[in-house]
Amino acid sequence: MGSQFSEDIHGTINPNDAGHLQEPVRRFARTDFPRLDESLTVEGALRLIRLKGLGERIIYFYVVDAENHLRGILPTRKLLTSMPSVRLGDIMSTDIVSVPASASVLEACEMFLEHKFLAFPVVDEDGRMLGVVDAGLFTKETLNIAERHHVDDVFQMIGFGIQQIKGKSAFGIFRYRFPWLIATMASGTICALLTGFYEATLAEAIVLAFFITLVLALGESVSIQSMTVALQNLHFGKPNLKDYFRWLRREASATLLLGLACGAAVGSIAWVWRGEPLAALVIGLSVLLSVLAAGIIGMSIPTLLHAIHEDSKIAAGPITLATTDILTLVFYFNIATVLLG
Repeated sequence: MGSQFSEDIHGTINPNDAGHLQEPVRRFARTDFPRLDESLTVEGALRLIRLKGLGERIIYFYVVDAENHLRGILPTRKLLTSMPSVRLGDIMSTDIVSVPASASVLEACEMFLEHKFLAFPVVDEDGRMLGVVDAGLFTKETLNIAERHHVDDVFQMIGFGIQQIKGKSAFGIFRYRFPWLIATMASGTICALLTGFYEATLAEAIVLAFFITLVLALGESVSIQSMTVALQNLHFGKPNLKDYFRWLRREASATLLLGLACGAAVGSIAWVWRGEPLAALVIGLSVLLSVLAAGIIGMSIPTLLHAIHEDSKIAAGPITLATTDILTLVFYFNIATVLLG
């Protein structure tokens, strides 16, 4: 019976794939795991493991009886540290959480989130063990139990996929994501109004209009880079104010150097191309300030949203870009107004 299930394994399952979520989890159960009889001693179990191998990915060992009923779970640490003559039945854990063979992939994902186990045995209605499913089957990430924060990422990705799909139609997903895009539309409108307000400044130095797109693009790129760094930092737990200021100081130092380099490069291009040193100074200085501000914004907004329990992955991008665009144009036009009169 086990071989037919192993033939059905298709590899990694993406929780965002609604088609797979309703399929029986038994289709994806692995059978390349050692079955340890409860009558075996530790020495006998280790000998059997050496003889038959471990399979592709072993996280827990499972103890069964002569009829393949699941009797217990044996942590690797107990197997390696117990005396050779001890019976497996005496050291196994009988507190078993298993996945019924009739369960769907979605139900299995929910069990991973609820119990935070890295693998579950799959059993039939009589308690016979059919296979094993582990968290690595339901995420594209490679399961690496040596890194605790990586394991947390696995559960977050599973949970995020379920949250997006479960019980939500296309309209439901639209309602979840559209409000955050209003920030982008609002910022675009504000930027258009700002450009119109400073129309006279642009008319006096037409070269400024040529570089608006480049200045905005640099600010957006840096803000997204800083936002990515912030989201990675937030994976390690809830930050306090001290952590935030430490991250902010480091990111501000890095983006200051980026701003100096980018400002010097873009300003030099404008000077060589148009031969207008004052306009080139406006462009270079605007790039410097906008890149520095973009780094601060990209680090701060995801951290703030995380602190108020908003979904930083969905909200952070549109809000960060919108804020960066507005501040970039404010810097650009006001520096031009002051320096160019």
